[in-house]
Amino acid sequence: MPDASTDTSVGTTVTSLPSGQKSPGHRWWILAVIGVAQLMVVLDATIVNIAMPSAQEDLGFSNGDRQWVVTAYALAFGSLLLLGGRIADLYGRKMTFLVGLVGFAGASALGGAAGSFEMLIAARAGQGMFGALLAPAALSLLNTTFTDPKERAKAFGIYGAIAGSGGAIGLLLGGVLTEYLDWRWTLYVNLAFAVVALVGGALLLQRSTRDKNVKIDIPGTVLVTSGLFCLVYGFSNAESKDWSSPATWGLLLAGTVLLAAFTWWQTRSAHPLLPLRILLDRNRGASFVALLISGAGMFGVFLFLTYYLQLSLGYTPVKTGLAFLPMVGGLMVAAILATSTLIPRFGPRPVVSLGMGLAAAALVLLTTLDLNSSYLTHILPPLVVVGFGIGLVMAPAMSLATAGVGAEDAGVASATVNTMQQIGGSLGTALLNTLSASAVTDYLVGKNPKDPAVLAQASLESYSTAYWWSAAFFAVGLIVSVLLYRRGVPAADPDAAPVVHM
Repeated sequence: MPDASTDTSVGTTVTSLPSGQKSPGHRWWILAVIGVAQLMVVLDATIVNIAMPSAQEDLGFSNGDRQWVVTAYALAFGSLLLLGGRIADLYGRKMTFLVGLVGFAGASALGGAAGSFEMLIAARAGQGMFGALLAPAALSLLNTTFTDPKERAKAFGIYGAIAGSGGAIGLLLGGVLTEYLDWRWTLYVNLAFAVVALVGGALLLQRSTRDKNVKIDIPGTVLVTSGLFCLVYGFSNAESKDWSSPATWGLLLAGTVLLAAFTWWQTRSAHPLLPLRILLDRNRGASFVALLISGAGMFGVFLFLTYYLQLSLGYTPVKTGLAFLPMVGGLMVAAILATSTLIPRFGPRPVVSLGMGLAAAALVLLTTLDLNSSYLTHILPPLVVVGFGIGLVMAPAMSLATAGVGAEDAGVASATVNTMQQIGGSLGTALLNTLSASAVTDYLVGKNPKDPAVLAQASLESYSTAYWWSAAFFAVGLIVSVLLYRRGVPAADPDAAPVVHM
């Protein structure tokens, strides 16, 4: 039996591996495979956005129906993530990962070949469903593959950079494919990602044994899936309807009640879907909250800066995607620096708090943009800073959210990471779209709505409002990080590693 030592400073148990039991020698190739799969899932949240006008013209659906191309994916993905994570724990991470890849590729091919709006929506829902299997399995495989603390830090830095920059990469790739090929290639491109990850996963990943004594928590699954569905759907309705609509507040209220019932049931269930011990560690809980808030705030950058660059400054889709690349660079540098150097030296509290503060400050700078703003002088500096700030938040939060979790809970802990990001993104999109639309309405009071100059300024007001609120999200994240994260460096025996069973 391995010797276990309890890390009292972080409330987690770290188990030394027996001599001779090492991380797989091909672990960096495994990271590459996992990274390709994660990039495919993350960029699919944005890659279709730029292709939407072309798809709408081709398939003939209305502006009102357009949101369902995004919502169908978000609903299936967000509501099924915890179930997907538990399936990975119970039936094996490798098998779940490979099934998720095949299913995601199949749904993408169906969407690319869609001859009707209904077929496209069904394909997007299928992508979300299989993505809910794939994403938590990928993160839990990373968590159980890298056992050396220094290597784990570097791996999570790279993974966090991929997860954080996937949205921007999706915008660039979506622009290139739509402009030079066809909107359908924004879906077909997933086949290339899936084939690479499938071959690599089949060859490199080790099969984990199934624990036949553990069962799926059916009541918990029904409660949390329906609760998350109501929340994501409610936030989506806030965009297309209104916050006062029963379809919005009714669903949000139902989702809250269902999730409260789910929490109560987890204290009673013999085989809980989400063991509450995963949430109760202080650093882990702080990381989940940080991911929720950063997920909401990021949309102020991706969504509204995309609108500004294309609609106000007249950038092409490709030029818009290229404009985001410096942000991706800042995010990647910060993610690797944070996990490999800053967290081991200073601990999560100052690092994540600094990231939140930098992101908030950069978004405040973006509120000053107007029709005469230049990219190099006015857009590039805050874009790099916000990327650096998000990198300081996401990679450490992802690593700490899964650190010290037993192998039997790795999948569901990873799923909780993805769930927080998904709910944060849905909340951010709904809130920011609603607030920006209200800003336009308020600005147009007493003005001529047919005057192009007035409309252009109204758009700037809407973007500025979104940036201010996104800055507010990150400011709240700064306060929460200071209050919730433990002071100091998480203690760990350098000769020990998180519980690992491959």
